[in-house]
Amino acid sequence: MVADPLQRPLLSVKQTVPPVRAGAVARGRLEKRLDLATKLTLVVAPAGWGKTSLLSRWVSGADGTRIAWVSLDESDDEPVRFWSYALTALRGVSDQITSAALDALPASSDGPMAHALPLLLNELAATSTPHVLVLDDYHVISHQDVHESLEFLLAYLPPTLRIVIASRMDPPLPLARMRVRGELNELRADDLRFSLDESATLVSTVSETEVDAHTAAAVWERTEGWAAGLQLAALAVRGNGAGPVLGDDRHLFDYFTDEVFPALAPQQRELLVRAAPLELLSGPLCDAALGVDGSAAVLAELEAADLFVVALDHTREWYRCHRLLRDALLRTPEAHSDESEVLRRAARWFEEHGRIDDAVRHLLRAGDLADAERMLAGQIGWFLQRGWHATYLALGEQLPEHAVRSQLAVYLAYAADLTGRRDQVVHWLDLAERKLDADTVITYWRSPRAGILALRGVLGTPESQPALAVRLCEEAVALERAAGYAENPDAQAALGRAYGLDARFDEGARLLADCWRRRDQFPWSTERILQVAGQLSLCLLGLGREQELDSLFAQAGAIAERTEGDWGPAAAAHVVTLVRMVEARRTYQRGDLVRAREQLVRAQALAELTARPMLLVLGLVFLADVEVGAGHRAEANAALVRAREVADNDAVAPFVRTWLQEAETRIGRQAAKAATGVLFEELTDRELSILRMLPGTATQREIGAALFLSINTVKAYNKSLYRKLDVASRADAVRAARRLGII
Repeated sequence: MVADPLQRPLLSVKQTVPPVRAGAVARGRLEKRLDLATKLTLVVAPAGWGKTSLLSRWVSGADGTRIAWVSLDESDDEPVRFWSYALTALRGVSDQITSAALDALPASSDGPMAHALPLLLNELAATSTPHVLVLDDYHVISHQDVHESLEFLLAYLPPTLRIVIASRMDPPLPLARMRVRGELNELRADDLRFSLDESATLVSTVSETEVDAHTAAAVWERTEGWAAGLQLAALAVRGNGAGPVLGDDRHLFDYFTDEVFPALAPQQRELLVRAAPLELLSGPLCDAALGVDGSAAVLAELEAADLFVVALDHTREWYRCHRLLRDALLRTPEAHSDESEVLRRAARWFEEHGRIDDAVRHLLRAGDLADAERMLAGQIGWFLQRGWHATYLALGEQLPEHAVRSQLAVYLAYAADLTGRRDQVVHWLDLAERKLDADTVITYWRSPRAGILALRGVLGTPESQPALAVRLCEEAVALERAAGYAENPDAQAALGRAYGLDARFDEGARLLADCWRRRDQFPWSTERILQVAGQLSLCLLGLGREQELDSLFAQAGAIAERTEGDWGPAAAAHVVTLVRMVEARRTYQRGDLVRAREQLVRAQALAELTARPMLLVLGLVFLADVEVGAGHRAEANAALVRAREVADNDAVAPFVRTWLQEAETRIGRQAAKAATGVLFEELTDRELSILRMLPGTATQREIGAALFLSINTVKAYNKSLYRKLDVASRADAVRAARRLGII
């Protein structure tokens, strides 16, 4: 188990190819079909048809291909967590894939399609080494953003990567289109049926008895080649000398109850029944959760005896009970006799081993809402340090509203902001306010209501409405003053930021400079300190107070540098971008155009990760001035066209619009380049669907709704569409497409 305090704590066993079971039957005809080099290979069949066994055997015989494996479970049904496992698995098997995509994943509030997946695709396109990503048990995934991001990856997949999915049902991907284009390879239940010879071999191997041709044929006919049925028949032959009457899973649970369970040793049965609520099993976890000793030996016995317990790694540390057996176990009354206590003890074990997310999940499943709520409220730093904002939010959303106290609701609003879920920010702040009572405590605030009001101003108000933000933050300051905390730095910082957005730079600078001078007196995180530095630098820039700016950067620059080094540039993007952007503007003012351009290009890349429209527009305006200064008028115009596109589609502060208009007047706007009449890279179906809607008045959000796509998905396809058309704006895309006869 990986639990580095500053890294994503992943269960490494989930990225390990399950070992081939001793005596597994060779299935050469199916393994050859898996060798077909299509974009997507689907292995779809109900439980018990041998999907995982087939794939693990195929992987073990693969030669020269880098195969990454992810065993999925219900906890992976969230985009950042899903792609954390997938990218870590790919990087673990390939020296051609760097950490760039993985680092960018949690930093972008626009989702994996904005930066992480394009980075991965670029690296794969630059290599000739074949890679395969196997996603086992994909049916546990229901999150639409995961499906859309996987479809995006498939749309631009280079020849050096193939995707293999094992699932109980078809995933919601464009399978029909891929089938017609020859991009899809499919193995289904009929394909997975064991032949008569394969069945005879399997039954003989598992039963440890050479079955005669008549018995083999009878078992094969009754099971219809179903892997789980054959396994059960073999166990029965081994125990009783006769096979069970099984044709499908209709009698499966009765058979487990009547034949398999009684044959287990008491210790084996107790472990399986009591541990049934646990998704993954290990000796130490079972010992802790069940309050026993020796679980590792019992698990090894069960796996060695082929009793539907499967090792997940070659060291036999982690196991999984076969889904069919686990379902049967969960139907027994004994499995529920101490289920809640088993889950609580498992939660404590996961907490002690640095798996706070799994600890919360087990508390939720135990119905221990109070402890789950307390752990989430007390461990927000653990999630934020690892970039798991979306996971934190998803866990909080599993709590019923009556169990969420004001403090946690405030934290969930913050997590929603970091994940780009602006609609959820207001929802959680509303809940926080409704839950206020005499006992409510909001950290760092004397008046809990003041803290919520300030967050409404900072997070819950669009940047295009700074006057409202000012009003809310001024009310928060007044409430803190009335509560005896007239100089609450968090209240002052919030109001200073609101003044800055409202172009009241002098008032903003006064409050923020005071907070900056006294920052060491407050229990502020590095993140909070850099946020104040960035907002103060913007106010000072607006006032033209260059000497104070230089003094600020002499201190804040070192903090930003250290933070980027400790966290990585991508993870630090949301706190260092504004500092870096204004610092680059100051370099431009000194006349160092070469260095200013280098700094702005880097700052703009960070701004793309934050997905904050205001930062994107500011960076492009600053970059346009640098390009003009260097004599690159075409590049300056391109930057302004992109800035105008962002400003017209998203909410930005009025002063930013003013600065953009001034730059357009100062530099001038040039029409987009005329299309050549040839499109050198074919558009995907999704790109064409979006392109056909661009001539209308629908916003990106409305286009997404019409096409049943998230806005982040629309943005990702738009970026690729603009690149292929060689344009920078929606209007230019429409003009170019019309010249090319596409629309």
